[in-house]
Amino acid sequence: MSHLSRRDLLRASGAGLLAVAGGGVLSACAGSGGDTAQGGDAATGTVTVWSWTTAAEALRGVVPAFEKDNPGIKVDVQDVGNPAIWDKITVGLAAGGQGLADVLHIGCDYLPGYLEKFPGGLADLSALGADAHKDKFAQGLWPVVTGKDGHAYALPWEVNALGFFYRKDMFDKAGIDPAAFQTWDDVLAVADRFKAANPGVGLLGINKPATPSPDLDFLQALMQQQGAFYFDLKGDITLGTAESVRAMTVQKRLNDAGLIADAAGGHGWINLLKGGKIATGPLAAWAVHYLETKLPDQNGNWRIAKPPAVTPGGRRTAIVNSTHLAVAASSPRRVAAWKFVEYALTRPASVNAMFTSGGVFPALTAAYTDPMYTAPNAFYGGQPGLKTFVDLLGEGADATNYSGDFARALKLASDAQVQVFLKGADPAAALQDAAKQLGRQTGRTVR
Repeated sequence: MSHLSRRDLLRASGAGLLAVAGGGVLSACAGSGGDTAQGGDAATGTVTVWSWTTAAEALRGVVPAFEKDNPGIKVDVQDVGNPAIWDKITVGLAAGGQGLADVLHIGCDYLPGYLEKFPGGLADLSALGADAHKDKFAQGLWPVVTGKDGHAYALPWEVNALGFFYRKDMFDKAGIDPAAFQTWDDVLAVADRFKAANPGVGLLGINKPATPSPDLDFLQALMQQQGAFYFDLKGDITLGTAESVRAMTVQKRLNDAGLIADAAGGHGWINLLKGGKIATGPLAAWAVHYLETKLPDQNGNWRIAKPPAVTPGGRRTAIVNSTHLAVAASSPRRVAAWKFVEYALTRPASVNAMFTSGGVFPALTAAYTDPMYTAPNAFYGGQPGLKTFVDLLGEGADATNYSGDFARALKLASDAQVQVFLKGADPAAALQDAAKQLGRQTGRTVR
């Protein structure tokens, strides 16, 4: 699923991450970010912003009101493109901030690496007043934007909680109500009934051979539901822990039961959806509008529920990704840049306008009082689809540490997943071996 997720549509693919790491551009050095550049107190002038595609267009929509309310500041939002933006930011940070925009749109998988590899590259937003907003965003996000010194180096913009999308018409044929699922064991228990009623249809699609790129969104979501990931918040490796093994074991059991369709290829997953070959999607909030746009002939057939838990009584959701706005420490207009970031991301009117135009689900919790989050949606049979995600975010989620070695972890976890899917490998053995390799490559402690 990852090749069509918002991680790839609006941020970076795993292949892009590996290319950056493999190219050695991210120089090794420890520590968190810090605002070490001289000057930067200009509160006027033209602030440049780097973003991409619909997110850039959404930011442009905020500019007229901001410029009206902040005389003397102009904003130039530039669509740098994805994945080109990551190369530009990396090169700029490696050059001591030379050539960087004032404001940088950064995904959760790149931000920790920038803080670790380029201390001093991003401005200390706590020094500019960011901490006044720390309780205004969805739980689990503030630690993501915080450096080892406890200071904030970005402000949350987008949050994507995990939901469970399903084809109601297909489950109705089998007499199954997916909204009643509590765990993935419940899903497995009805596998034969579902397959008998829907011949040739899988429950979900995963790119089993990882071609052309790793497809780990589902595995990561199962880990994140348990408060786990490849690394813990200290940066130690947790790829081979019980939580990770449980996540991979769920995938293996689903595959052994014939419930996972192979979504290999660049368009495998969406082609399966369009062809009616898969009936569910453990997907994030961005998919609410995405499915509606891509599958108009399936109007009224889809619904959204809480995802099944990995363990009885376990958490039903997770924050599977997020994006943020940061300020370059090298900017001579850091104060003006911060004013734009604060204006764009801490006002409900701003983030909701950007959500409407660019599909960026806001991290700002005050935004959710807008009627759009409870409005019925015909594509989902009149269900208020967005409300499901607001409710899930309200339940809270754990922070995820991607660390500066996410690219290495992604590759090794993908290799382990391929072994499990294609060679029947034992999940525990495959993941524990991957964890040991990751430890040798990074020097990090393996838990």
